[in-house]
Amino acid sequence: MLVALKFILGSLISYCLGSIPTAYILTKLFKKIDIRNVGSGNVGATNAFRVLGKLPGILVLIIDISKGIIATAVLPDFLGLSKIIYRVIFALLAVVGHIWTVFLKFKGGKGVATTLGILLGLAIKIASLRLVVFLSLLTWIIVFVLSGFVSLASIMTAVLTPIYMLIFYQGIEIVSLGIILCLIIICRHSSNIRRLLAREESRVNILFRKRP
Repeated sequence: MLVALKFILGSLISYCLGSIPTAYILTKLFKKIDIRNVGSGNVGATNAFRVLGKLPGILVLIIDISKGIIATAVLPDFLGLSKIIYRVIFALLAVVGHIWTVFLKFKGGKGVATTLGILLGLAIKIASLRLVVFLSLLTWIIVFVLSGFVSLASIMTAVLTPIYMLIFYQGIEIVSLGIILCLIIICRHSSNIRRLLAREESRVNILFRKRP
């Protein structure tokens, strides 16, 4: 009974933690505007970079990543629920909270930064996952630098991460999480995929240069 109560509590905390709309809050604080009405309208780090600039954008990114780390590396240990399955469920709920936040009528970001956070948090506790996370980060960086598209980098990384998990013999819980997150991120980027195919997607400036 105690374990069940801890699990319910941890699930609620993970969802609410993920639900904190960092980009929305900081945009309100810095510019007194609703980020949902400017830029791409997305409540995430990429749009925060566009609307607020580099330093506030980095702060949004760090906080959104931290939400995932806390949900997977800190909260389960605090509650005494250190089994992988609990970490995986809390991880998924943190991402779900970020995407469908209760604080903004269930309309949030695309989940990429918080997904990175949960992978980092899991890697802190699961040594064999560290190479997978490294390869995922490397994939994102390479695709982004070569293309200039944050969306394309995120989509490619989402697709390849569960493949890396399979190659390096991760458990069924981790692989299942990778597949679920891949599907969620692809669905959340459906509009970006359409713009990429139509060659209408906006590039992000790299090394402070404008790109066509």
